[in-house]
Amino acid sequence: MSPLLSLSRWIDRFSEFIGRWVAWLVLAAVLISAANAVVRKAFNTSSNAFLEIQWYLFAGVFLLAAGYTLLRQEHVKIDVIVGRFSKRVQIWVDIVGLAFFLLPFVVVVFSMVMPLVLSAYHSGEVSPNAGGLIRWPVYALLPLGLLLLGIQAISELIKRVAFLKGMIPDPTLKAGAKSAEEELAEFLLQKEVAAREQALVKGGDK
Repeated sequence: MSPLLSLSRWIDRFSEFIGRWVAWLVLAAVLISAANAVVRKAFNTSSNAFLEIQWYLFAGVFLLAAGYTLLRQEHVKIDVIVGRFSKRVQIWVDIVGLAFFLLPFVVVVFSMVMPLVLSAYHSGEVSPNAGGLIRWPVYALLPLGLLLLGIQAISELIKRVAFLKGMIPDPTLKAGAKSAEEELAEFLLQKEVAAREQALVKGGDK
């Protein structure tokens, strides 16, 4: 299990690296959008390429950050029912979901979309809009994003099995998130500090 945990840590670091760099695509999209607006207003000219590159960047943020989002436990979860079960049951639900739903989904969609990407690359498909961009780079974002998501899913699967074996802490806690026990301890500490301060104030008044 130790080699698998080492692999999981490497994958987590890789997803973290990708997520931090993908964040810059948001800034790039904002700057291009602002520049396009200024040029259009000031010189009454524009190009569809400026619009399409913004779509490409948005697709890059959404797809390439899928694995990073899974690492950060930020994908939407419906815990109305599962949240009532014990932590071990919740982990088993995650394992089943990762192994029998998410990973097969990644494999199936990846295999379906790759022919489209290769076809667009070989044909040199271009946007039908005047001045539009070539299409295969944005098509390629989908299989690449799925690959990153699948790799991170493997890491999450490893961590959950390791948790059941008692080898690591709860991997479902969000990064920086406090457990219920930590939140209670912090609340009690704040309450005690407030009580002491109040007592000092009262003592000073006397």
